[in-house]
Amino acid sequence: MSLFSGKSYAVVGLGRAGLPAARRLRDLGADVLVWDDGEASRQAAAAEGLAVGQPSESGRRFDALVLSPGIPHRLPKPHPQAAWALAQGIPVLTDAELLYQAVRASGSKARFAGITGTNGKSTTTALLAHILHVAGIPTEAGANLGPAALSLPILPDDGVYVLEMSSYMLERLASLRFDVAVMLNLSPDHLDRHGDMAGYAAAKREIFARQDETCLAVIGMDDAPSREMAAWLRTRPAKLLEISGKGQDTGAPALRGEHNAQNALAAAALAMGLGVTQAAIAEGIISFPGLPHRAQLVAERDGVRFINDSKATNADAAARAMGVYERFVWIAGGIGKEGGIEDLAPLFPRIEKAYLIGRDGPEFAARLNAAGIPNEFVETLDRAVPAAYATAKAGSGIVLFSPATASFDQFPNFELRGARFTALAKGEA
Repeated sequence: MSLFSGKSYAVVGLGRAGLPAARRLRDLGADVLVWDDGEASRQAAAAEGLAVGQPSESGRRFDALVLSPGIPHRLPKPHPQAAWALAQGIPVLTDAELLYQAVRASGSKARFAGITGTNGKSTTTALLAHILHVAGIPTEAGANLGPAALSLPILPDDGVYVLEMSSYMLERLASLRFDVAVMLNLSPDHLDRHGDMAGYAAAKREIFARQDETCLAVIGMDDAPSREMAAWLRTRPAKLLEISGKGQDTGAPALRGEHNAQNALAAAALAMGLGVTQAAIAEGIISFPGLPHRAQLVAERDGVRFINDSKATNADAAARAMGVYERFVWIAGGIGKEGGIEDLAPLFPRIEKAYLIGRDGPEFAARLNAAGIPNEFVETLDRAVPAAYATAKAGSGIVLFSPATASFDQFPNFELRGARFTALAKGEA
């Protein structure tokens, strides 16, 4: 398939999104030059027959620079190749944009569903894809969750792409229009990349860019920044649906808590906007298996339930899991976000005892001490889990690992952090 014949692209950053994007662009007939700052990544690309070199030194004119989402093109400091591209007037795009261009170039009228928000994106993306599968609709899901967007196959006219969109991806779109889109919630995150909260909100708002009166915009109303965005959406042409999970519960085993009620409402709204029947939506919600590392019951020993919520990389996400349980032993800590665990103070009385780990564990301990909450800084998960097990066995029966932090001080990512907790919880470590 030569949908991009005659086009020339530079791909910088050859990780989970970049290398698949480079392969697909080549397969679609484009002329591709790739670059990564890591020599091993460059060698791996060369071994696949991809041309390797710095775009700025190639003397070539590119239709776009495809820059991996984690690499900055403006703040806090642009990557040199991105700075060069912008100075040359070369668009800096994410691969989801090129998926959209490829689908439209193929003649397919497949629709696009976009999901963003500070928390809940992955669950909502996976849930919507599950509902669409239940309804028998050809569906592919990816982007920030799962496969790289450009690696997804071309779908027929009745197909739907369900794309989880991070703020990093949303600020690199040019023509992609989401037929249905949701912004779940907004709390401070990635402010170094976007400058401030206003910049972060502006990036998230791009999920609704280019929507017209045939499109559906869905927005969560449970936080002030989202309500501000809703006011803006009311001035736009797309049909608007406002949702709230407050005081609601789905009854589905994998979707407990108000936050998951909002995720389910969002997925249901998007599915209805895509023409799915209420019966298929209800069946999809009840049968949804859930996602790993998101308030996931991973073990039960001697009456103690171990909940893996490693995906809670900020306090707002941790609050969602903590709000589900009346009483629990809490394991938390790592690299905290701005504000630490201050916003969790209303939930402190639910904590039977906290076992704290990682770089900011001592800071969290000091805050809990000030609130009179029993806690102990034990440094590592390997020490925290058996201690929490012993405490929960004599008390609440719940060990909740919801760290409210990034993992990078002790683990490469939240997935490996959650996997370690799971192994310890099962007594397999």
